[in-house]
Amino acid sequence: MAVNKGLKSLIESTPNFSNQGLENAVNDIKAVDKDDGYQFIKSQFDVDKAIHNNTVLSQTQKNDALETLYNAQPHLQIGRYLQDVVRHTNTILDGSIIPGDSTITGTPDDQGQGSFLEILQLVQSLQNLIPNLFGVSASEKARDVNDHLGSLNNIFLETEDSTKPVFTRLKEKMQLIDTTARVNSTLSTGTAAVRYSNTQLVTFLTTIRDDSTDFQTTLDNRVNQAAGNMASLNTRINDALQGDPIGELQAIREEILTQMNLENSNITSLRSYTETLSDNEAYTSLADDPDLRKLMARTAQDTNWQNYFNDYEKNFDQLNPIYTTDADSDKASVIDAVLESRGLPDVLDHNDLDAVAEKAKKDDRIDTKGFDFLFVEQIIAKCCLQLGISTRGTVTNQSQRLLNNLNQRDRDLVSLELDENESANTIS
Repeated sequence: MAVNKGLKSLIESTPNFSNQGLENAVNDIKAVDKDDGYQFIKSQFDVDKAIHNNTVLSQTQKNDALETLYNAQPHLQIGRYLQDVVRHTNTILDGSIIPGDSTITGTPDDQGQGSFLEILQLVQSLQNLIPNLFGVSASEKARDVNDHLGSLNNIFLETEDSTKPVFTRLKEKMQLIDTTARVNSTLSTGTAAVRYSNTQLVTFLTTIRDDSTDFQTTLDNRVNQAAGNMASLNTRINDALQGDPIGELQAIREEILTQMNLENSNITSLRSYTETLSDNEAYTSLADDPDLRKLMARTAQDTNWQNYFNDYEKNFDQLNPIYTTDADSDKASVIDAVLESRGLPDVLDHNDLDAVAEKAKKDDRIDTKGFDFLFVEQIIAKCCLQLGISTRGTVTNQSQRLLNNLNQRDRDLVSLELDENESANTIS
């Protein structure tokens, strides 16, 4: 049931979904660079933007330049990997992360490109399908909301424990580099060199034109110079800061990329994964029909499918709501309730030898052949022997031990039924 309050205002406006929250967080990190020559952060963003937006370079030239720079201390290439996250979320919002079939002529919609609404709907459906089919939460399958949309959902700005969010750690590390560079000449030289070579590269990229000739050598030189200065800065940071600053920056980058890659993998497979689960759920819904059940068991080539449908009736018969418990501690009380509903134990007094003997005759473990010609005392003794119960003492002693065994057998059978119900009701 939808909430009606505010609904009219909602449908008369547009949501304008955006990644502004992420961009604000990225800009907050970039703002550590005061643009006075001590830092290198802003220039990293400038280089990334200049390469991606250049209209003269071929895609191959762009990729080669980006990879050369990125391979030079990728944990320091924060302009690149943070902008990659922003670009990644843009593809989620416009649906192009699910590209559709490019061989189809027409618009992206004609080609079957995804949409933000479709992504949200498919993610939501998994929150129900996975628990129903696997018996675990979607998060245990790395398929919860944040496993698909965490970068849009402030996952880099929040944590569920006492640890600092990844963006907070990155900003603090950049601030430490900045403040140290202002008092440490070696580190200052390193950051200034990176800033200079990045600026040179950006300036070069803005000057080349379509009619420029033989600029590849100059481009390579500018890129290699920037990469070399970044390698030098990496060494200077490690020498100037205490602890393991490079290791921490590597871990931060890895955490961000892992999240982005998880989202990309999950979203691009959303359609096929959700369709598979939905179809399989639909197949199981047909299992109540014995003819269709038999057909599916015969035509399925997978043994898991064959076993499910072949064993369906047996497992279904073992289901009984009365046996459903929330905890092991409830098991004894359930057994007591079932025994009482069946009028058990039906014999309480071991001195009633006839009643004990009659109860024993009904036990499927007892072979009653020849019992019609025996006295009750003999029947009790033979039952004890068949069940491995001691026959020492008087017939009353034997009857007491036999009755205890028979009553325990009743409990064991109900317990078995409870276990079978639990097994049949447990997703496996």
